[in-house]
Amino acid sequence: MNPKFEAKFTAEGFTRLAPIQTAVYDDLRQGKDVLGLAPTGSGKTLAYTWPLLEQILPGDGVQLLILAPSQELASQITQVVRTWAQVLDLSVLAIIGGANVKRQQEKLKKRPEIIVGTPGRLLNLANDKKLKLHKLQAVVVDEADEMLAQKETLADVRDLVSRGPADSQLAFFSATTTPVLDELHRWFGVDVVVKDVRKIDDTQGEVMHYLIETPVRKRTDALRRLANLDDFAGLVFVKQTSTLKEVTDKLRHHKVPVASLSGEGRQVERQQALAALKSRKIKLLITTDIAARGLDIPNLPAVINYDLPRDINTYIHRSGRTGRMGATGMVINLGNEHALRNFRQILRTGDYRVSPAFLIAGHLALRDEIGYLDARTGDPLDLQTQTSKPAIKKNKVKNKAQVDTKIAEVKPKRKKKRKRDQKNKGMRRKKQID
Repeated sequence: MNPKFEAKFTAEGFTRLAPIQTAVYDDLRQGKDVLGLAPTGSGKTLAYTWPLLEQILPGDGVQLLILAPSQELASQITQVVRTWAQVLDLSVLAIIGGANVKRQQEKLKKRPEIIVGTPGRLLNLANDKKLKLHKLQAVVVDEADEMLAQKETLADVRDLVSRGPADSQLAFFSATTTPVLDELHRWFGVDVVVKDVRKIDDTQGEVMHYLIETPVRKRTDALRRLANLDDFAGLVFVKQTSTLKEVTDKLRHHKVPVASLSGEGRQVERQQALAALKSRKIKLLITTDIAARGLDIPNLPAVINYDLPRDINTYIHRSGRTGRMGATGMVINLGNEHALRNFRQILRTGDYRVSPAFLIAGHLALRDEIGYLDARTGDPLDLQTQTSKPAIKKNKVKNKAQVDTKIAEVKPKRKKKRKRDQKNKGMRRKKQID
């Protein structure tokens, strides 16, 4: 590692390299094309940042291009890379959709060495001759399984790569494999060195996986009850933006601190929503798979699948938002009996251990032979005491005089009531006779 990086490495609190960082370092430094496979939250960004930054010359224009599938991930990568680029006097610019394009064009005139962005906006600027890639040394495709699985995005990535020199180095990183990653030679004309550390990586903390059986119409209520748990916050996944808006509106109606994250909102609003979850100003952030891909939310307590994922790869990426870099977390899956039964079949292909859980008396609970346990702490729950109605407090009687006084106070009221009832009864009889 560059000596300047070593000093910062220690200052940042690192003690050792993660498996993916060790696996790809030498190959990337030597200019080889690489496919890196590692679990979510295992340090993939730094795995390509350190060796590729060492090859860049300050003041020589764009030499490193990093592609991401979403604005949030591109912004996140930019922050990480910039921290280390400053050590070598290199500048980093984020080029993403949703931001002011004219401002981006002005910043490109300052000739940054590293560009991080989303393919669509980058391609637009390249077509307008605002982004010049003739000095490109390396291209990184982050979240490559998602980026290259879609034909349109695959075409955009290939177009951008073709605008650089023919010998530009290519690096692909992902947490899961898809068929397209086995065809990189076909699409990019390169033979990659595959570094797969998923089975040996130990950076992820303990993550528990729970199933909560609930009718479809009651899932939003289950979210409300989860939000009311102490010290709870979660990233909630839905499939469609229409569902996202509907769920968000319902939770706000019930005064739940919540925000949404989608590809349709303004960049500022999306950043504010993420910041609110990180600072725990909100309890729940409702999002879609694309919007949340690759996000790093430190110490996120939970991921909640409002809509169950369609396959194991989607589940891996969703659950990877919690339990990152040694932290603990949980994944809560909501569905009715039929949906959960089918979902178990999907989870078996990923070797996940799942447990039925219940929302009872303000707790997320597990059931064992003896009773219920708190799912987060493992402590026994005395639900009978917690759910029982509070006893009605009665005034204690100290002596017989007090009793006689109370009876005396009550008797006249009862006597008056009896006289009134008799009078009304007599009047009704008289009417009947008449």
